[in-house]
Amino acid sequence: MKNFAVLGHKLEMLSSYSCNKLPCFSQSFKAQIRSIFRVLLFHANPFYVQLVYFVMLSLLGNLALMFTKPRTTRPKDVDVFFTSVSATTVSSMSVVEMEVFSNTHLIILTILMLLGGEVFTSMLGLQFTKFKIIPKFHDHQTDSRVDVVDTKNHFPDSNADQIELGLATHSHLENEKPQIIDHIDGVNNNNNNIKYNSIRFLGYVVLGYLLVVHIGGSILVSLYFTLVPSAKHVLEKKGIEIQTFAVFTTVSTFSNCGFVPTNENMIVFKNNSGLLLLLLPQLLLGNTLYPACLRFLIWVLEKITKRVEFSYMLKNYKDMGYSHLLSSPRSFLLALTVLGFIVVQIIIFCAMEWKSEAMDGLTAYQKFVASIFQTMNSRHAGESVIDLSVISPAILVLFVVMMYLPPYTTFLPTTSDCEDSASAKGIPNPRKTLVESLIFSQLSYLAIFIILICITEREKMKEDPLNFSVLNVIIEVISAYGNVGFSTGYSCKRRLKHEGVCKDAWSGFSGRWSTQGKFILITVMFFGRLKNFSTKHGKAWKLS
Repeated sequence: MKNFAVLGHKLEMLSSYSCNKLPCFSQSFKAQIRSIFRVLLFHANPFYVQLVYFVMLSLLGNLALMFTKPRTTRPKDVDVFFTSVSATTVSSMSVVEMEVFSNTHLIILTILMLLGGEVFTSMLGLQFTKFKIIPKFHDHQTDSRVDVVDTKNHFPDSNADQIELGLATHSHLENEKPQIIDHIDGVNNNNNNIKYNSIRFLGYVVLGYLLVVHIGGSILVSLYFTLVPSAKHVLEKKGIEIQTFAVFTTVSTFSNCGFVPTNENMIVFKNNSGLLLLLLPQLLLGNTLYPACLRFLIWVLEKITKRVEFSYMLKNYKDMGYSHLLSSPRSFLLALTVLGFIVVQIIIFCAMEWKSEAMDGLTAYQKFVASIFQTMNSRHAGESVIDLSVISPAILVLFVVMMYLPPYTTFLPTTSDCEDSASAKGIPNPRKTLVESLIFSQLSYLAIFIILICITEREKMKEDPLNFSVLNVIIEVISAYGNVGFSTGYSCKRRLKHEGVCKDAWSGFSGRWSTQGKFILITVMFFGRLKNFSTKHGKAWKLS
């Protein structure tokens, strides 16, 4: 019994020791996590943060897709990873037919497109910006309290001279300095508080914008399929649920990804002009017109609520740390540029393709809506209502130019942009490294990628020159760089040598590439998704 008592006493002591140590371990672990978070927040390069974000998201998406049972045959591992990267970078480059994927696959791709979309990632960036201000605000308060004690360097010049000459009394120091410091601290703290609240409110505005468009768009698309039997019949024939299609397509369109659950993309719905018109606003709200719509929304909220935070956003848009919040003149020029591009493309497209094979079987009204839809998708969205392989090369070259241009390109730079450019050129950067000095232009990188793909696919370019033409390769690379998703596809009829088994598929042209070529295109998609760090959203009219 005595041994049992001793053993029980030892166990009690061990339990007490563990209970005392566990809270310490928990606090230490939390402190380490906070320390790592602060390092990532304040010291990590934003480029590398986003690169790691998209790579990790692509790898997680790849695992989720691989361990989910497909509807038909399982795609190759490289094709699954390619699809995951394509959804994460909102590129919609396709190497397999979409109807291979099950309903669960489509849900996973929807999540990847949502998390990889520009509006969602920018909202995460706002949260980082908000967290950066909190420590600064507290640090400023701490420094202010220290400054009251150490009074040497924070007085006006006249008072400082008096202190050095011994003309100021101790009572003068005690009475005057706290008033000055309190006044300065009050102004600074008030400004920091307004800025912090403004960033917090901007986060709510972006979140509301995101939710309203997605929920409203999904409901409208679902209602359309419920009320229009011809469109509903297409989904029933393909075994795709209406709700899944509505949410998937809305997320894809808003994020400007371009994936559609059907093999034929939107070609199968080219007669459903109402559906195309429902998707067009979502396409613009999520990309090219997002800054203009966001500023207009903030202006409306400021007029309705009279909140000082909304007024602060409009007047101090540069201090918000949100690249999508532009000045009023530039937002207007951006909207004007987007409208101008659409009008020019529609005129050229209708002039070249009105009576072409691509428009067969459509009425005049359906042709016009299809032309608007196709041309508007050339700027980063990538949904196709017309087979690109049958349209004229002139239109393809026009689409290449549109896909290359940054989303926020304007016809004329604003005065502030010119001043920023001039100041940037006038002030040398002594910290510029050798690597930064050797950075090429965007076109140079794209030329390198095109050359590499021409090398990896050189045998196929010799044997199948009509499908593997240089123009088709250029379209595929620029489409991946612009995160658009346009592709000319592959046709067995265009082969010069009809040897072996060949089956036409609705996958993109890159689906016929070698594994090396696909990995190069994966690199292009990542490069294109992060191009804002070099193009700065296309501030000026510059093609280099």
